[in-house]
Amino acid sequence: MKIKVLIISFLYSVFVNAQDISQHISYTRIYDFLDELAGDGYIEINSVAKPYSRTFIAEKLLQAQAQKNILNTRQQRELQFFLNDFALEQNKLPETQLNIWENELSTASLIQPAFHYRDSLFRARITPILGMHITRNDNGNITKRWYGAEFQAMMGKHLSVYGSLRDISFEGPLLARPQYLNDFQGCEYKESYAAAGGGDFSDSRGGIKYAWNWGSVGLVKDNVIWGDNYHGSNILSGRSPAFPMLTLHLKPAKWFEMQYFHGWLVSNIRDSTRYYVDNVGNKQYRMANKFIAANMFTFTPVRKLNISVGNSIVYAEPNVQAAYFIPIAFYKSLDHTLTKGLAIENQNSQVFLNISSRNIKHLHLYSSVYVDEVSFSRFLPSNPEKNPISYKIGANLGNFPIQNLSIVGEFTGSNIINYKHSIPVLSWASNGYNLGHYLGDNSQEIYVALKYKPIRGLDLNLSYVDAKHGNEYAYNRANILEIISQPALSDIIWTNKTLAFNAQYEVFNNAYAIINIARSDIQGYDATSTRIEGEAKQADRTAQKYLDLFTPSYLHGKNTTVTVGFSFGF
Repeated sequence: MKIKVLIISFLYSVFVNAQDISQHISYTRIYDFLDELAGDGYIEINSVAKPYSRTFIAEKLLQAQAQKNILNTRQQRELQFFLNDFALEQNKLPETQLNIWENELSTASLIQPAFHYRDSLFRARITPILGMHITRNDNGNITKRWYGAEFQAMMGKHLSVYGSLRDISFEGPLLARPQYLNDFQGCEYKESYAAAGGGDFSDSRGGIKYAWNWGSVGLVKDNVIWGDNYHGSNILSGRSPAFPMLTLHLKPAKWFEMQYFHGWLVSNIRDSTRYYVDNVGNKQYRMANKFIAANMFTFTPVRKLNISVGNSIVYAEPNVQAAYFIPIAFYKSLDHTLTKGLAIENQNSQVFLNISSRNIKHLHLYSSVYVDEVSFSRFLPSNPEKNPISYKIGANLGNFPIQNLSIVGEFTGSNIINYKHSIPVLSWASNGYNLGHYLGDNSQEIYVALKYKPIRGLDLNLSYVDAKHGNEYAYNRANILEIISQPALSDIIWTNKTLAFNAQYEVFNNAYAIINIARSDIQGYDATSTRIEGEAKQADRTAQKYLDLFTPSYLHGKNTTVTVGFSFGF
């Protein structure tokens, strides 16, 4: 079996060049399938950072193909299905149906709906994007429609470009806003629509990358997930709107891998010193600059055990700082060098840790920690002050003892003031959306799920979420020590208990039918503890105020919400 894997890997290196087109995180089925193959021991992956490149995905699928005789029947069919979708990465055209035309260089088809082209220098695909979801409960209907297109191209041996545009509109209440505690994808609505019972926004992503066998560099606008999870990462969740970044990915050895990016975030904060003057004399203010630099280093001391450490900094200078383009750096130390000489406020730095083990066949154990700031004396039981950190621990048991069935359990906890900063422009956010876990600070979540895949393309998921959020504090430097001395979740001011059933069927590549039925109970509660400086005003600490703040009115209280839809693309 090892010989077959080596042969496949050799053929892959001969016939497939080293391009790097990111497979967007919204294609969850391919990520779930790779995770399943890794859990069963057929392949090895480092799942701390997503998106993966399409070339990497094709390589892992080919490794699994060398062992297809020991995959179960459903996995074999899934494998062939995905290999066809990643045909261009194998330097061949996919098998298609209902072709508009077909020759040795190109195909245009209705199933799967796409145009594909391949010659000795250039490979490309263009796919349409079209979809509609209808959501209904006793509070009314929400209709979501989107359309657009996606383009991907590989040129020569090393260069790739890709881009996509989705124009998305809502009719009915808006469910995704920065203050809401839900895991819906973040967006920036067009102002003319957002105030009138609906919303409209566009989502443009893409990039250009140069890749070689053990790394790549790129300029992209994309979503990023850092941290192993099955229900929202607590490091980088990918929930905020995509932002532009310079990326570097290196894997020079089997035991070491590095991820780095420098990004341009959206502060949503007016800079009173920067403005244009229009032709009638009005000042048109610009947003304050906001940047992020982050790295993640993964070490594999033994097979299937990945230990990842990294750090980041959010900074808000008039221009980018050259020091933060150093990919292998401890940014807090650089920050002290750059800012402390004038005794001015430093920038906002973070540290990450992620451990992932698939050493027990069928079982994925993982944990991640996001450290906003740390003082070791705060770990003493006698010290009431708690470090602002977030931690996650979870497990996924798949295909044992029942084939095609997996069970997931995950716990996430975040301490008071985590992700926040006394200077709003330095918070861990972009477009107002928290970059980390969707519940924010002073919160916890228990997530369990049963996932069953009876046939190729059909995913059935029964899940339960028990989420809690405690007192809401601002990062007030005047009494920050008193704030972080408050017991976490001393007052529970908001809860979400949701039992959901989700079924999705990928009819053919990039074409989905979905149905989701969720029974939710989302409540707000009065804050009863003694108010301290940094909390909301006493009159604002009521159950209704918190419910309005954290939850769209469409989902207040107990609801049974049904969503059905179909889409080409994601």
